[in-house]
Order: sequence, then C-alpha cells, then structure tokens
Amino acid sequence: MMMEGNVQQQQQQKTTPLARDMTRIFNNYNKNSVQLKKNLKETNSFFKEIRQNYSNACASTINADSLEASQLSCISFPSHEEEFLRRTVGAAPYILILGQDCAARYQLLNCLLGERLLPLGPEAGEACDGVQGSVCKRRKLCFTHGRQTRLSLALPGQYELVHQLAANRGRWDTIPREDLEIHEECEDPAHRLAELEITLHHPLLQEAKVMVVPCPSVQPIEEALEDCSHCVIPIILYAVNQDSLTADQVSELWKVREMLSFPICFVRLPDGALNASPEPGRGADKEKEKEREKSSLHKQLLSLGFLTSPTGNCSCGAPTLIPAPGAKPQSMLGESFDRLHRLLVPFTRQVLQNQQVEAANVLNGLHCRCLDLFINQAFDMQRDLQITPRRLEYTREKEGELFSSLMAIANRKQEEMKEMIVETLGSMKEQLLEDAANLEFTDVIVTPNGEPVTSKEIKSCIHLIQELIVVRLNQAVANKLISSVDYLRESFVGTLERCLSSLEKSTLDSSVHNVTSNHLKQLLNAAYHVEVTFHSGSSVTRFVWEQIKQIIHRITFVNPPAITPEWKRKVAQDAIESLSAAKLARSICSQFRTRLNSSHEAFAASLRQLEEGHTGRLERTEDLWLRVRKDHAPRLARLSLESRSLRDVLLHGKPRLGRELGRGQYGVVYLCESWGGHYPCALKSVVPPDDKHWNDLALEFHYTRSLPKHERLVDLHGSVIDHSYGGGSSIAVLLIMERLHRDLYTGLKAGLSLRERLQIALDVVEGIRFLHGQGLLHRDIKLKNVLLDKQNRAKITDLGFCKPEAMMSGSIVGTPIHMAPELFTGKYDNSVDVYAFGILFWYLCTGSVKLPEAFEKCSSKDQLWNNVKKGARPERLPSFDEECWQLMEACWNGDPSLRPLLGIVEPGLQSIMERLCNGSSGQRSSSLEDSG
Repeated sequence: MMMEGNVQQQQQQKTTPLARDMTRIFNNYNKNSVQLKKNLKETNSFFKEIRQNYSNACASTINADSLEASQLSCISFPSHEEEFLRRTVGAAPYILILGQDCAARYQLLNCLLGERLLPLGPEAGEACDGVQGSVCKRRKLCFTHGRQTRLSLALPGQYELVHQLAANRGRWDTIPREDLEIHEECEDPAHRLAELEITLHHPLLQEAKVMVVPCPSVQPIEEALEDCSHCVIPIILYAVNQDSLTADQVSELWKVREMLSFPICFVRLPDGALNASPEPGRGADKEKEKEREKSSLHKQLLSLGFLTSPTGNCSCGAPTLIPAPGAKPQSMLGESFDRLHRLLVPFTRQVLQNQQVEAANVLNGLHCRCLDLFINQAFDMQRDLQITPRRLEYTREKEGELFSSLMAIANRKQEEMKEMIVETLGSMKEQLLEDAANLEFTDVIVTPNGEPVTSKEIKSCIHLIQELIVVRLNQAVANKLISSVDYLRESFVGTLERCLSSLEKSTLDSSVHNVTSNHLKQLLNAAYHVEVTFHSGSSVTRFVWEQIKQIIHRITFVNPPAITPEWKRKVAQDAIESLSAAKLARSICSQFRTRLNSSHEAFAASLRQLEEGHTGRLERTEDLWLRVRKDHAPRLARLSLESRSLRDVLLHGKPRLGRELGRGQYGVVYLCESWGGHYPCALKSVVPPDDKHWNDLALEFHYTRSLPKHERLVDLHGSVIDHSYGGGSSIAVLLIMERLHRDLYTGLKAGLSLRERLQIALDVVEGIRFLHGQGLLHRDIKLKNVLLDKQNRAKITDLGFCKPEAMMSGSIVGTPIHMAPELFTGKYDNSVDVYAFGILFWYLCTGSVKLPEAFEKCSSKDQLWNNVKKGARPERLPSFDEECWQLMEACWNGDPSLRPLLGIVEPGLQSIMERLCNGSSGQRSSSLEDSG
C-alpha cells in the first residue's frame, strides 16, 4: 500500500480540469441539497402544525361545519408530490460507469479521476461479452472518499469480508488485476458477489461516489444497479470502444433505462489506451468531426431511441451542447474523446440541475397554492366579520318593519271584513228566510195545528233552523275570507321570504351561512305562514262557524210557538238580525293580531339565540384571521421565497452587481447587466434586519410575482437569496427587476412637457387600477416609486407595502406627505391610493419637486401628520387649470367615501389631456408649461 502523504501528493498533482469542474458541480449540488432539505423540513413542520391546530379547533368546536374546518381542510401535501420530494430532495449523486467491456469502463474511470488506477484492457483472448476466449469475470467497483487509500471486499450495504488482497501486500500504482477478478476456483458465494471498495483521498469523491458495474457474467445489470435505484441521482456514463453495440449490450441499455429513467452520456473512446486525462480545447479537424457525426454508432443510437435527434450528437463540442436553462436533460453522444471535458461537465450539470429545479418547482408550487389559499381565506373571513353582523341587524330591522306593516294591515282589514260580511248577509237574506220557512223537521213530530209535542222539540226545531243559517252563511263568508287571508299571506310571508333570499345571495357561499339562513327561513315560515295564515278553507269555515254559532245561540224563546212557516221565517229572521258584522270582523282581526304578536316575540327570541351563536363563531373567525395574517401566511411566504430563489439561482446563477443606482429606506438598487435572459436589469438588494422584515419582503415578492404582467407595472424577473452578501457577514435578498430610464422625481427635475406629465398621470392611474383589480393596495404611491422609460411612459414599482386589504394589520406605512388621514387610524381601504395619487398629481401639475407650502412648514413627521388630519393640503397655484384643481381636491378629500373611483378619474384625466394638449386651449396649456 502507498503511504498516505505520497498518495495525497500524487492525487493533488494528477487532479485534472475535468475532475475539478466535476467536483465543483457536485459541490454546488450538495450545497443546494442542504437548502432544499431545510426548506422541505420546515414545510413539513409547518403543515404538521397547521393540521394540529385544525384538529384542536375541530375538537373544541361543537359545530361540525365550523369555520376552522372549512378554512384549513385544504392545507395538505399531495401524495404524489410528497413521494417525489422524498425521493429527490437530498438524493446522493452517484457516478455510474457502464460500457461495452471492462477496458472501456476502466479507461473512462481513469480519465475521470485523472490517474491510471485501473489496468486498461483485458488479458489477451478475454472478452466481457464472452464472444471470444474465456469469459471476463471482474467484480463491481465502488470508489469512495477517505483520508487514506484502502481496498477491501464487502457485500453491498452489509459487511466487509476478511480477505487478503494483493494490493495490501505492497506498493502499487494500478490496482492489481487479481483483486479485480473472480477466480474460477472460488466457490464462496459471498466472495463472488462482493464488491471491491476503493477508498481514495480525491476531491471528486468527497462530493460523489463512483461505481463501475461488474461484468455481465458476474452479476446481472438489474442486481448491480439495485443500490442506485433508491434516493440516488445517477450520472450514467456509457463507455464505447467499438463502432456499434451488440444485441446484448442494447438489451442491457434498455434495462438500465427502464430501472433508472435517467439520460445516458455515451462516450466514444479512442482505440489506444489513454494514460492521461484529456484536456479541454484540443480538437480534431472539422471535416473529421463531420464524418464522426454521421458515424454508424450515432445512427444506431438514434434509431434505437437513445438519442432523440441529430442534435444529440455533440462530438464537435458546439455551443448547442449546453441546453437552455430548465430544459429536460437528454442523452448525449460524444465521439471526440479529446473534448470529454466539454461533454461530461454540461451533461452532469444538466442532470443534477434538472432534479433540483424540478424539486424546487414542486415545493414552490405547493407554497404558492397554499399561500393563495390563505389569502383567499383571509378575504372570506374579513367579509364574514363585516357582513354577518350587518346581515343579522338587517334581518331584525326588516322583520320589525314587516311586523308593523302586518299589524297595520290587520287593523285596516277589520273594516273591509265588516263591509264584506254585511254585503254577504244582505245578498243572502231572502233566500235564507225562504229556505228556513220550507225546512222539514225529520226528527220532530209536529201536530196538524202546528203545535209541538214538547218544549224540548221546540228547542230542537229552533236549533235546526239556526244550523241551516250557520251552514249557509259560513260557506259564503268563509269563501270571501279565504281570499282576504291569502292577501295577508302574500303581503308579509312572501315579502319576508324574498328578503331572506336576497340576504342569502349577499352572503358568502359557505356551509355555515347556508345553515343559518335556512334556519331563519324555517323560523319565518313557522311564525308567519303556519300560525297566522290558514292552509285551507276548512279551517276558515271552522273559525267562522264558531263565531256565528256563539252569536245565534244566545237567542231564547219564552212562549212556546206554533211551528208554522211564518214561525220558521221569524226564527230565521231573528237569527240573521242577531249577527253583528262589526263584532264578527273585530273578532277575526283580533285573532290575527294575537297570533302576530306571538310570532313576532318567538322570532325575536330565536334571532337573539342566533346572534349569540354567531358571536362565538365570529370570535373564532377573528382569531383565525389574525393567525393567518400574522403567522401562517408570512411563514409560508418566506418558505416560498426561499424555494423560488433556489430555483432561480439553479437556473440562472447569482446576478452580478453593477454600479449603485440609488438607496432607499429598505435597500440598495444596483445595475445588473443581464440575468436570466433579461437585460439590462435593476437589482434591489435588501438585508432584512428581523423576521418581520423577512416576512414583509417575502409577501411582497409573492404578491408581485403572482401578478400578471402589466405594461404599467415594473416587471419582476426573479429573486436570489445571497448567503455571502457583504463578504458573508449577512444574508441579502436580491430582487432582479426590469431596468428603466429614471424615476419621476428625476424626470420632473430635468423637465417634462405638459403632455408628458398628463400621460404619466394616466399611466399611474392605470397601474393603480390594475393593482386594485387584483385585490391589492399599493400604499406608497410617490414620485420615486414611479419609473419612466426612455419615452417618459410611467410604470409603478416598489410593492414593499403592497398588500391585499384582507391581509393588512392596520400598520401605519407609507411616505408622510402622501399618506391619507385615515392611515393613522389603522382602518382604511384602497382609497388611500387615490389620496396619494391626488398629491402626486399636484406635483405633476406644478412640474417641479418642490414641497407644498403646507408641508414644508412642518418641522417633524408628527406635526405634518397632525396638520394633515386637521385638513392641511397642498396649495393651489395660479397656473393650475380649474378642472385639474378640482380633481386633486376630490382625490385628497378627508372623507374616504367621497373620493372618486379611479374608473371615474381616468376618463376625466383623458378629457383634461385632450382639452389642454390639442391646441384649442393654447394659452392655458402654455401657462401650465411655464409652471413646470
């Protein structure tokens, strides 16, 4: 065995540019793997915590349809993505060397490590494919890193075998052939399956293991590659030293492709043995290169599908060898061995980069989906907190109004019912008297002279006449009462149902609201449909029947009469005259009023119970809303920023900082010549001092990146987290964005025409309208946050304070002179951007950057804010156009509800521009130009 110092010295001397570049690629891969594993671990921890909170919320909530359940049930890790990340993130890189025979494999290994570790070529007459002579039986080789050079035999993943190796008996430069081979006389199965582990102090092996597959006669390729099929990123190299592949070799390649599903780099080796690694830059004659491109090997691989197109042949080392960032890696063939460096380095980079980019994309996609879900839920919760109390109050008010109107209807109906009863009795009276006179008594025996036998029978006759009157009157009166009751029913039950239907549509589409609204609807039906109205004529008939009988049966007769038709008519006449229409109508309406009062009280009691239930639910909703805004969304946004930044740096690398362009409160802006195919770029470097700033920056990046591209917003190209910023003393977030000509502050100082300034105002309004349409507030519209291109068209930038209304915590943010008064209360909406535009428009109309007098006089921010709250605003200059001044005043109105909508401001500005800049108002236009 060689001495350790000599080995290290020789290996350091023999480390080639190929080995150094490959080492650097693997080193970057391993560093990025650490970041990916950290992000995945924190993501899993975050989801676990969310699920735990969700479980606790469900356990402590009686209502199964609780808001927590509906809001958090969608936060999950899709199983297929979880499985992919488990296999990919942190997978160890593994260089896998295959080839047509041992000579080819060994030669490629020697070139890769930069020294002749393995003997080149088999013994004369031996062949790995067994075609000629005796069959080659060389075992699997595994190269790993260690401080000392050491050889051992071991079963894969198990234990080392006790065996005396030839390499351990003395010094060697090339591994002894007898240690590589399995001898025929060896009968120990473990010894035959053992792999030869070679430990070397080589920089490449510090980053990745290398495996050389055994001969097919020793172990089938499926078994040899079994260790490479789990949590491994294989760099598959296939050494070719013949003009074509045999059928067995093609079959073996298909098995490799099926097992590993990774691209293969085919390397055409020269016929002679190579003692040194090829150096980059050596090339063959162009004509020879063209001939090699059309080689039989290339055509065979192309026809078999191992190469996807002629561009897969990269023997010339042309720039087309390097794929576009993010492109799916393809198998390659290099037929110019002296350009091996230009083949293996980009191939390895592409395979490793593709795996990590895909993992970062999956992680970031998950982060963005869940973050958008949180933001949408915040909107839902905010609306629920605002709408539910209003809905309950609105329901109470409407029910009270309807109750009052129903009582008025019942009172008004009393007179209508009285008239209806009088009319009915008058129209039926003669017919009733005639029917009574002709009534035959079947159960009463009447003597010929008309005298009854007993007084009891006389009472029975009177009762039968009364019953006749009651039946006939009841039918007539009840039919008319039914139509009156139906009118009442439509007047209030129908109105209440329509009212509830309208409330249902105005509320959020959630199961909780549906249950509440359905319960209210059932309650109203019970109160006003069942108790007050009558379902059928029979109930009305029964009601009228009782009223009429109570009145008629009070009539008594003292003297026993003779039962004659005249007597019957007289009994009927007395019965009809005893009926009081007013009394009957009063009794009916009194019943309506009694039942209305009872229903109204029952409804009010039930509504109070609903309010109590909503109070507890809304308290939980507000708590959850706070957690989403303060904890869940910011944490997830930071994870999203990290995963997206890792993806960007994998694809495009770290941007190079150019000269400083400017400084702000939260970062420095540099020039960046090009990055990710964009040029020129501006680079905003931010060093967050604490977690709050990290979270704010992460949310800003998410909101900005989620926005569709718009010509009035500065485009954000990507982000990179620089862990070595400032010489490694701090961590910075680099936001790479579109580079424009200058900001509006600089433009106004340099001088802009009236047309240009009015066009800038229109551009800014268009940009703010777009943000508001996406549910975002900018909250920091000012001169330096409006950038101008070379044509002086404006774009809004710096979305550092930009947030959806539902995600705002009421914090006081912005630039003092542009801040609306309500910002200091913590309760505001997107009209604060309208206010800020009003101030910005004042500057555009003045054409200068000089502070308004009202603000210049203030010695501190506090004094400025106090004055603004008291109504201080910029002064009107003599040069101002009247319509422009009115627009400013409207925009900075102290009452947010009175500020104009931007959809009204934009056409107004367009009209002003056409009027002032079309030449018809030259004098006014000239005066405004002069003011600039």
